[in-house]
Amino acid sequence: MPGWPDRRLTGLFGTRHPIVQAPMAGATSTDMIVGAMAGGALGSLPCGMLTPDGVAAAVAAIRERSDAPLNLNFFCHRLPPAPDTGAWQAALAPYYAEYGIADAGPPPPLRAPFDAAMGEAAVAAKPAVASFHYGLPDEALLAPLRVAGIAIVSSATTVAEARHLAARGCDAIIAMGYEAGGHRGWFLGEEPDSQIGTMALVPQVVDAVACPVIAAGGIADARGVAAALMLGAAGVQIGTAYLFTDEAPIGAAHRRALNGPEAEATLLTNLFSGGVARGMRNRLVAELGPMADAAPPFPHASATLAPLRKANEAQGGGDFSPLWAGQAAPLGRAGTARALTERLASEALARLDGSGSHPPQSR
Repeated sequence: MPGWPDRRLTGLFGTRHPIVQAPMAGATSTDMIVGAMAGGALGSLPCGMLTPDGVAAAVAAIRERSDAPLNLNFFCHRLPPAPDTGAWQAALAPYYAEYGIADAGPPPPLRAPFDAAMGEAAVAAKPAVASFHYGLPDEALLAPLRVAGIAIVSSATTVAEARHLAARGCDAIIAMGYEAGGHRGWFLGEEPDSQIGTMALVPQVVDAVACPVIAAGGIADARGVAAALMLGAAGVQIGTAYLFTDEAPIGAAHRRALNGPEAEATLLTNLFSGGVARGMRNRLVAELGPMADAAPPFPHASATLAPLRKANEAQGGGDFSPLWAGQAAPLGRAGTARALTERLASEALARLDGSGSHPPQSR
């Protein structure tokens, strides 16, 4: 069986396969990362909800078990001033009353943007890759990573964003299609006017930039991997399929939804953080609608929602929790992260070998 047709990404990352296990904050475990790495993928640690010390501890836990290439992922949004949350509190007040929550207590920490302290933690961790969501941080923050030999990657949801990232010196660009689960990485223009599907986005980005392109969104099996590479991508980033693995640290409600009819109709919502993200319908989405003007901007909406989420999750529910998933969720299958990675690679390579003999998808 021949190797991968485009070796730029495996060469850049030092991995066996051009597969990136997507960083999914709150849904990624050390076991998942290590399993994906053992299968030959680039393992990704989501750092947007960690402190610098937390990053160091998480990397140390991974390195106790694997020295394979690792990606550290960061949010680089501009943290807005504390907004007026009165309308959001009013919208959630009936639920607070239902659960008897009188005093919400101190709000949980917000997702913090990448800063100098986090940059120092990243350099000290010596990952192969640092990836970013919502564009790129200032060059002064990127420069130490470049000097340390860390590859710089970021997400683009439009061709204009891809060109911007290429001009900033990205070593690879993630072309994030409309189908992708979780927070959309858009950072230029208005999101409702710039939603492009993966099949249309990837070849346009490939034509627009010289660096390797990583396809993301709607890819959950070998057919999707092979199709992305046929469109010109050098590799793929896969998230939702890893949520089905044994190592995914998601709640029972999230896992039930992934295996139920909810997975067949994901939608974009701003209710859970204030940022636009794709997930499955639950009670909050059904009753407030997926997009609410009352929700304060990212990442502030999550703070007011946190007490409700905690109370409901303690009862085994997911009524107020983000049930992130992409449009290819119905293709997900149970198993280990390593087995998933190895199956994606072997079956995709078989489809790309030019023989015309395509094995059936594993079920």
